[in-house]
Amino acid sequence: MRGQPPPETNQPENWGVLKKLVPYLSEFKVRVLLALLFLVGAKLATTGMPFMIKGVVDQLGGAVGVAHQKQWFLAPVALVFVYGALRFANVLFGEIRDTLFGRVTERAMRRIAHQVFIHLHDLDLDYHLNRKTGGVSRDIERGVSGISFLLRFMVFSILPALIEIMLVVGILLFQYGWVFGLTTLSAIIIYIAFSVKVTNWRKAFLREANTADSASNSRAIDSLLNYETVKYYTNESYEAHRYDANLKQLEQAKRKNRLSLFVLNGGQALIISLSMTAMMLLAVLGVQNGDMSVGDFVLINAFMMQLFIPLGSLGFVYREIKTSMINIEQLFKILDIEPRIKDANNAETLSIEQGDIEFNEVEFSYKSDRAIIKGISFKVSAGKTLAVVGASGSGKSTLVKLLFRFYEPTSGDILIDGQNIKQVSQNSLRRAIGVVPQDTVLFNDTIWENIRYGDPTASDEAVEKAISMAYLDGFIAELPEGVRTQVGERGLKLSGGEKQRVAIARTILKKPPIMVFDEATSSLDSKSEQMILKAIGEVAKNTTNLVIAHRLSTVVNADQIMVLDQGHIIEQGNHESLLAQQGAYAELWTAQQKEVLTK
Repeated sequence: MRGQPPPETNQPENWGVLKKLVPYLSEFKVRVLLALLFLVGAKLATTGMPFMIKGVVDQLGGAVGVAHQKQWFLAPVALVFVYGALRFANVLFGEIRDTLFGRVTERAMRRIAHQVFIHLHDLDLDYHLNRKTGGVSRDIERGVSGISFLLRFMVFSILPALIEIMLVVGILLFQYGWVFGLTTLSAIIIYIAFSVKVTNWRKAFLREANTADSASNSRAIDSLLNYETVKYYTNESYEAHRYDANLKQLEQAKRKNRLSLFVLNGGQALIISLSMTAMMLLAVLGVQNGDMSVGDFVLINAFMMQLFIPLGSLGFVYREIKTSMINIEQLFKILDIEPRIKDANNAETLSIEQGDIEFNEVEFSYKSDRAIIKGISFKVSAGKTLAVVGASGSGKSTLVKLLFRFYEPTSGDILIDGQNIKQVSQNSLRRAIGVVPQDTVLFNDTIWENIRYGDPTASDEAVEKAISMAYLDGFIAELPEGVRTQVGERGLKLSGGEKQRVAIARTILKKPPIMVFDEATSSLDSKSEQMILKAIGEVAKNTTNLVIAHRLSTVVNADQIMVLDQGHIIEQGNHESLLAQQGAYAELWTAQQKEVLTK
């Protein structure tokens, strides 16, 4: 229902994540210790300053009628100089503390952000197919910022405030009696209790605002990434309406958050005002009764002002820490996600000698109620080409995902040179396989850097050779900026054929012993298709090749062709033998030839 917070807003924040931050601080133990020492030093200097003011006031007050006495002149002056020294020490120690701990915070942010980035790449394909890029991006951004805030303000605000509170309460209790100490302590307890209760009440609104913010950001990014699709269907208004609906939820969440903040700030201000008034009244009565000097009145006033400054910031910091905890919780939830595909405990590096590929009674289903691959067995000998054809949904591309180990077979084994791919590291497996997909997605960078991505350590000569083998020379020569041409986001500035040739050049640079071509020409025109087939021919000369094809004309020279239908192998052989069988392959060939003749 509208206006109700999402389900997760009722969950308590996980304070256990604080323990996970400790390892990131251990790298600079000495710095942390020194920062804490300077923190204590700064607070001791701060606490000493009101005593200097009290001394000056009492000295000046007691000197009335005693003119030009040397002692009267020197004592207040000396106290003023000590006051100045303490104030300078407070600022200096605080700056040293900030400088020492700043590097600890920055390094922790770097380590955690780096770990999350690596972890996201370790997660399986299924997670990335279901994630919302914008929402994950904002979770990471807010989580890292929350860690920075938490680490800095725990040391810069919470600990200093607690130290100062203990010092002031102790001084008031032992020097001015239990009434002053108890009044101050009561005010602090009431203030903290009120802040905690109201902040916990506001927690749901904070979470709701974050959820709405992530949703609106995900919607915007998803729409912009699919800009062409939006234009094709003239759905700009539809997208704008959906985005505005997300923004409306964000607006409502922020309004509730703002109103609850008014309650919190107003209550805190009332508590501070009442406690300050009570303490000043006690001090005035003490001076009038002769139990206290004017200096004592000034000291108590200075202490209370000095105390409620950090106490006021304590309320703000507590609110922000609660927000940070929510953000950090989301960040560590990402880190807590376990990838479904993991390396075996003693996973070995895949060793390629020949490049044989074997599927042995492999079965697979994305969901338990729908099998995609049903007991498939086949072998691709080293240096040979196997083409897999069949209708859409027959399981052709799923074979590629299983070979790359993006998914695990429900049963059966996949072997490369006799090594079960479950027992080798995913990294070594994928290093050994090159792929030219149907839909090539390029990085928003230059043509040169997109090709070099196949091997970031490759020399310029190797990149140029890959460009030549992929027959990109002529196309690049026509571009004003040549290989430095920017391809745009996802490579949208290039045509389908141009992107495919960039993908082929990138794979050539990788130099894998096994090649996969996943419907690499299915969406291209005849001229582009011929260029791609020529380039593929260059790549496939010395590799073991698995070709997923829709157009049968592209695989007539394959050493072996396998026909899939609803997850089963229904025919297998070379082009001529399959035509001779007059079965499914022959029917598909005839139908496609008729399409060509009618164009």
